[in-house]
Amino acid sequence: MTQQTEMEIAGVKFKGGKIFLVLTALTTVGGGLWAGFEFYKDYMDMKAIIQTIDTDAIEARNKQLDIKLEQAIDYTRDIKTGLRDDILGIEKQVDRMEDKLRKSEEIQRGIIQNAEERFENKRDALQNDYNQSANRLKEQSTQRSDDITAQVKRDMKELELRLNKRLQRALDNPLAN
Repeated sequence: MTQQTEMEIAGVKFKGGKIFLVLTALTTVGGGLWAGFEFYKDYMDMKAIIQTIDTDAIEARNKQLDIKLEQAIDYTRDIKTGLRDDILGIEKQVDRMEDKLRKSEEIQRGIIQNAEERFENKRDALQNDYNQSANRLKEQSTQRSDDITAQVKRDMKELELRLNKRLQRALDNPLAN
């Protein structure tokens, strides 16, 4: 068997693992006392600092900050109101421009439609003029052809008549030749 370490504190003997427990308890109590002392020291330091604080100066500073904050809020409201008025003005101008654009668009569409109608009418008129000219040329050509044919027929008849006359004269008077 191994021999265990033994410790005596205030007439009480402790062996093995119990020593560890006793040491832990003692260090915990010591640490707690030390922490309490530090807290008390910090408390006393804070108390001295708090006693030197000028609450009137802090209150005056807070009033100044409140005044500046109110001024900033009023200024922000003024900016907001100004921006809202500017936006409303811009919206009105945009609406007016949209109305002008619509009117201009309608006018342009009317002009384009009018031009299309004029172009169609002009094209139709030109087509009619072309067709009339072609028909006139055709009629003139036919008329000339008919006139030439009639002239040729008349000339042929005349020639035939003259030939017949000569032939008849030659036949009537065989000795003349």
